[in-house]
Amino acid sequence: MEVFINKMRRLHGIRKLILIEEAWKAIAKEGMAEYIKYLYKTVRKFFGEAIVVTQEVDDIIASPIVKESIINNADCKILLDQRKYMNKFDSIQALLGLTDKERSQILSINMSNSPDRKYKEVWIGLGGVQSAVYATEVSLEEYYTYTTEETEKMELMRLTERLDGNIELAIKQIAEKIKAKK
Repeated sequence: MEVFINKMRRLHGIRKLILIEEAWKAIAKEGMAEYIKYLYKTVRKFFGEAIVVTQEVDDIIASPIVKESIINNADCKILLDQRKYMNKFDSIQALLGLTDKERSQILSINMSNSPDRKYKEVWIGLGGVQSAVYATEVSLEEYYTYTTEETEKMELMRLTERLDGNIELAIKQIAEKIKAKK
């Protein structure tokens, strides 16, 4: 944290970015929440960006320390499927300052995906100026590189072990096997 702050202040004219993955852990601790609030209020002045990644909007909304600073200072908002919040989306819409059009876009995510393709949709809003839903589709190789599904990871690890630790080859073989089935 200190290294980033030092670089943020020292490196003039150079774009800086800090990304806090699994931000719910940081937001839950008061000291880290204060740090995140500070980042969002100052980093843009130093040609930088702060990004928090969390699985649930509630993680940000529930924190009185960071809620307003993140929402007020984040020009770009990226949301995935929000269907589980459909019954309480009114409060999320109000808090994020979303228009009715943006609300409709967000609540349409993954509602009518083509069964012929394996993809997920994502909503990207740029400071209330532009917003749209985009399909994100990756190759089988990319999918198996980053999958978090335990059964898929176990299959990949077993094959990797049989291939003397060559995970790249294991990924290629799994992808080829799936493509051959189609």
